[in-house]
Amino acid sequence: MSSETDETLESYGADVGGPEGPLTRFHEWVLIQGNRLVVAALLSAVIFALIVGLYELGVINFVNGSSVTSVASGMIAGTFSLVTLVVSVNQLILSQEFGAAGKARDRFEGVVAFREDVAETAAVSATPTAPMSVLELLIESVRRDAAELADIVADHDDEVRETVVRYTNSVRERADRVDETLERSDSDADTFAAVWAAINYDEAWQLYVATHLRNDYNESLSPTAKEQFDDLIGTLKLFRVAREQFKTTYLQRELTRFSQLTVYCGVPSILSAIVVGLLYADFAGPSLSVVALPYVVAALIVVVLSPLSLLVSYILRITTITRRTASVGPFVPQKDPDEGPFDVTAGEDR
Repeated sequence: MSSETDETLESYGADVGGPEGPLTRFHEWVLIQGNRLVVAALLSAVIFALIVGLYELGVINFVNGSSVTSVASGMIAGTFSLVTLVVSVNQLILSQEFGAAGKARDRFEGVVAFREDVAETAAVSATPTAPMSVLELLIESVRRDAAELADIVADHDDEVRETVVRYTNSVRERADRVDETLERSDSDADTFAAVWAAINYDEAWQLYVATHLRNDYNESLSPTAKEQFDDLIGTLKLFRVAREQFKTTYLQRELTRFSQLTVYCGVPSILSAIVVGLLYADFAGPSLSVVALPYVVAALIVVVLSPLSLLVSYILRITTITRRTASVGPFVPQKDPDEGPFDVTAGEDR
């Protein structure tokens, strides 16, 4: 371990617990925390305001019927393409649910084995069924293992004790932040709340640091300390598996819900595009008054674009969650290669 160890043992993974301003909170709300239907409605309102604003400024007009009907035709074609894409995504999701009895049994036994490991680690009779309750058990287990490790190394050398205690304090601090996130949730059965809390916990970096300290101080650690390090590492691994399971379940439900809502909005969207074209079907011009026509057409365009608003709303959350969890084990893609307290050279332990 390099001399930079004294500087920090904090995470270089997910940026959690950092300073947040109004703009950052709004950004997080749009990307992840906000209700997807509310975000889609907000986007639709922005589209309506933009169209009306451009009309009021004289940038666009609704007098030329051929131009408006051409736009309506394009919107109909686009809606059909979007609905077709969503159906394809839904088929992809459904394909994961089909399988032979042997495959279904393996999946079931894997989940059962995981639940047994969680129950054994958390010292409970049975693992809860609610995702948030499982997460609370694992976070409490991580905090307990870190506290016990700090107590065990209390009689070790100063360097070992100070470094390990600094690391365990960081682990417990991060665990407390996850607890605060879970406490703000309205429902114990909310899978998204569990995913949101889990992605803000940097177990990948903590697992890396624990493994490095365990091996780097191998000769200085007592057998009990080594065993406690192994327990902490095992608990962090279970947390990682739980997060991936919750994320997979949530994304399946989210994509299915998105497909359902897109189909619901597809028919009104196509009908609204047809109405826009029919408004200009009369040779004498639009059947509505010149005053009301821009606002009616703008409202119809918003309905036509409602599937697109849903797509943007749901894809923003799905891609953000996937990006922030795009690592396997202690690989942290968010980490700068020049950052961190550890300097590893090939063959240094020989």
